[in-house]
Parts: sequence; C-alpha cells; structure tokens
Amino acid sequence: MKDIIFGVAGGLSLFIYGMNLMSEGLKKAAGERLRIILETITKNPLSGIAVGTLVTAIIQSSSATTVMVVGFVNARLMTLKQSIGVILGATIGTTITAQLIAFKIGDYAYLFAAVGFLVFFFVKRKNWQYIGEVVFGLGVLFIGLNIMSDMLKPLADHPIFVDWIINLGKHPVMGVLIGTVMTIVVQSSSATIGVLQTLASQPVIINNIIQPLIPLTSAIPILLGDNIGTTITALIASIGANKAAKRAAMAHTLIKILGCIFFLITMPFFIKFILSISPQVNPAQGITAADVIKRQIANAHTAFNALNTLIWTPFIGFLAVLVTKLVPGEDLYIEKGIKFLNPRVVNNAAVALELSAKELVRMGEFAANMLATVKNAFLTSDSSKKSQIEEIEETLDYLQEQTINYMSTVVSRVSLTEPEALRLTDLMHVVGDIERIGDHCVNLIELSEYKTKEGLKFSDQANQELENIFHLTSEMVSQAIDALKNSDFTAAHHVLALEKEMDQLEEQLRFNHINRLNQGTCNPNSAVCYVEVMKNLERIADHCNNIAEAVLDLEKQ
Repeated sequence: MKDIIFGVAGGLSLFIYGMNLMSEGLKKAAGERLRIILETITKNPLSGIAVGTLVTAIIQSSSATTVMVVGFVNARLMTLKQSIGVILGATIGTTITAQLIAFKIGDYAYLFAAVGFLVFFFVKRKNWQYIGEVVFGLGVLFIGLNIMSDMLKPLADHPIFVDWIINLGKHPVMGVLIGTVMTIVVQSSSATIGVLQTLASQPVIINNIIQPLIPLTSAIPILLGDNIGTTITALIASIGANKAAKRAAMAHTLIKILGCIFFLITMPFFIKFILSISPQVNPAQGITAADVIKRQIANAHTAFNALNTLIWTPFIGFLAVLVTKLVPGEDLYIEKGIKFLNPRVVNNAAVALELSAKELVRMGEFAANMLATVKNAFLTSDSSKKSQIEEIEETLDYLQEQTINYMSTVVSRVSLTEPEALRLTDLMHVVGDIERIGDHCVNLIELSEYKTKEGLKFSDQANQELENIFHLTSEMVSQAIDALKNSDFTAAHHVLALEKEMDQLEEQLRFNHINRLNQGTCNPNSAVCYVEVMKNLERIADHCNNIAEAVLDLEKQ
C-alpha cells in the first residue's frame, strides 16, 4: 500500500506539473491577448460564455480564469453579470483536459516529452519555444498518468477496495464529498478527474465480465464533487476583495453546488444520456466497459458543465440578485482610470494644466473619502473597510503616475510661460501631497486593525482627543481640496490657520498623553498606537498646508 500511495503521489505530481507547463506555454503564446479579451468583454452573456470557454480552453484552468475574473470584478473592469457569463464559460473550457486524457495516447508520452524538450531548448524563436513547452507538458502529463495507472492496477485485485467502490455507487452523496475534498486538497479539478479516469479504467472481473474498477454510477458523484471542490480557489481569491468580487466567487460556488444537486436528482437520466453519446461496449470487437469508461467520464464532465451552463444562462440576472442578497452591503464606487486628462490638448499648456488640476481635485476627493472612512473605523473599532482603503490607494498611485506623465508631456511639447511653469511645478508637488495623504490613510487603517486585533483600549479622554484631531484633520483636507478646486484663496488661508491650530492641539494632546502614562491610566501598548495615529494625522495636516500654499502661489501672480 505504501508503494501505491508514493507512486500515485509521484504520478499526480508529474501530471499537475505537465498541466501547468501546458498552461504556461499556451498563456505565453497567447500573450496579453487573453487578458485583453477578458477586459473588453461585452455585456452580452452569450459572448461572456464564449470568451470564458475560449480562454479556459487555452490556459486549461477554470480556477485561473475564475480568479482572473474575480480580480477584474474587484478592479471594476467587469460587472457582476458579465463575470457570471465568463465563469459559466470557464466551466466548459476546463473539460478539454479530461477529453484529452480519454484518448489513448499514453504510449506516445515519452515521444511528446522528447519532441517538446528539443523544440523548447534548441529552437530560438519564442513562439516555437512556447509550443515546445506545451508539447513537453503534454508528454509529462501522460507520463504522470501512466505512472498512476501502473501504481493503481493492484487495487483491481483488492476485494475490499472493489466492494467499497461498488457500495459507493449506492451512496452518491459520499462520492460527492470524496470528490470535493480531493479537489480542495489538490487544488485542481482537472488533476482529480484525471486520477478518477485512471483509477476507473483499471479492469476488474465481476461475474466473469470485465468491468471498470469504478463504474459510471460511482464515478459521476465523485466527478460532481470534483466540480464543487474547484470553487474553493475563487473563494480564497475573493478574501479581502470588494463585495462585487465576493459575489462573483459566490456565484461560481452556487452554480456548481445547485448544478450538482440537480444532476444527482436526475442521475439515472443523465447516465442514460452519457451512455448514448459515448463509445459502446462491444465484446465481439474486444471493447470492454473498462475500455470506454475514460471517455464516459470525460463526456459526463463536459455534459454536466455544458448543460449546467445552458440551465443557468437565462437566470444570470436572477443569480446576480441572489448573490447580492447573500453578500449584502455596498462598495464605495471608485471610478478607475483618468477622467480629465485629454492627450489631444497637450500642445495647449493652459488647457492641459487646467485639466491636470481637475484630475488632482478628483484625487483629493478620493483622499478625503479615505480619511472619513478611516475616522469611522477608529471611532467604531471597525477595520472591515481596509480592502476598500487599499483599493482607493492603488487608484491614487495610478492617477499620480498618469498625471505626472501627462504634465511631463506638456513640458516636452511646448514652451511654458513663467506663470505656467510655476503652476506646473505647484501641481507636481500637489499630486505628491495628495498621494501621501492616501498613504497615511492606509497607515491609519492598519493601526485601526492592529488596535482591534490586539484588543487595545484607549481611555475616554484619549478617544475624545482622537475624535477632535480627526475632525480638525478632516476639515483641513476638505478646505484644501475646495481651495484647489475653486482657486479659493480664502479657503487656502483658512487651511494655514487650521495648521497652526493643529500644531497647538497636537502639542496639548502629547502633554495629556504623557500625563496619562505617568498616572498609569494608559496602557504602554495603547500609547504607541495612539502616538502613531497622531503622527499620521499631523503629517496629513502638513500635506494640506502644502496644497494650500500651492493655491496661494496663484494669488501672487
């Protein structure tokens, strides 16, 4: 038994390695086209299904496609309804591996590996190298299958195992659980279905008739469980993502679970359908049930996912509503990408700089929203919005890069007047100040999370002081952005006055804090957290002061 376990583990490792080589080679050959296809998916669910099928057929991993889709939904490059269409298509595309395994090409495994190796290492053209990697991966995949097949053959002569398999057909729910657990452990439904095909195809003599070790009635429940188990990857990928991404992962899970229940209920009819579309047993030609079981399992895998997709397609809208109720709540909508930077006007410095300022105001509004969210997190000890804060920060980083590149292009295209040059310099500084406000908000939400996890408590006085300094900082951010938006010199002067007030408040709070430490009313660990919060808020105030001074430079012109 030890040899069987080690042999199957080694064969499975080679199988998964070969499958990954195939996937990587195909992805490299396709380049960024796969990602572009997914990003530009239309609103038509049928086209989403087609694209999901195509992409997954190429990369041979429904988990990879689904994780990519969850990422796109999280980045708001794809809506929930669009993602469901792609996920449905991905479930069909992933069945190609099982169909490949059903072909009797295991005898040529070493030939595939040798040819692929030679092409990969000795042909200099990149595309041919990628093809070589695919062929080599296919060879390794079948070598792994051959090893598993050889190792599993003794089980066909093990009466206890044979009896257990026969009884498994009478308990389909147990088969589903076995398939689910196997796929969760291996993290690849293609791999576990490959093992199932290999194990099932081992011939065993029952009542003087050659039968597959695992008959179709026992294999289908395990197959359905394999399909459920593959959803765990997307669920893991959705941890920490926004609500829409969690809903996409939940939709994937519901599609599989509800589909599994439906096909378990209708399994007698499903088995008849699979037998009707699969190769037939023909003793006269020496074709036994063990010879055709691989294709039957492959066809069952394809049919389940294709029919399940057909059933769900009219209900994509309903499914989107259902998962929205199961994962309630609203995400803050952050419009990704630049909004005001028009490349057609870079030769007109005045207009281009005005558009840059508008983009900075938009960034500032994002930063103000971040601070409001962080303030609420601290005062309510709720750091659940961390992923949202990090998402906005990523947007700010992107907008900073794009805005700086845009203004740099303006400088390279036209000669600036002295006021325009000063304006551009100020805007360059402002974009950095706003981005840094975002960074400090991320620091603050991390401090809030740390405070909650460690169970740190602030005194009532400290909590009131934090509320006061948060309020003052929020007012400074709001006034600074208003000053930038409207070239409001009064608001800018008000920010400078608030900065002086902030310095006085910060000095007073530090004095109060030291007194609490001396009196023993403040925990040292809480004290460190408190000081870090004040430090970050003080720096946000400094950046607001910088923005106000940049606005006041216009007053001097």
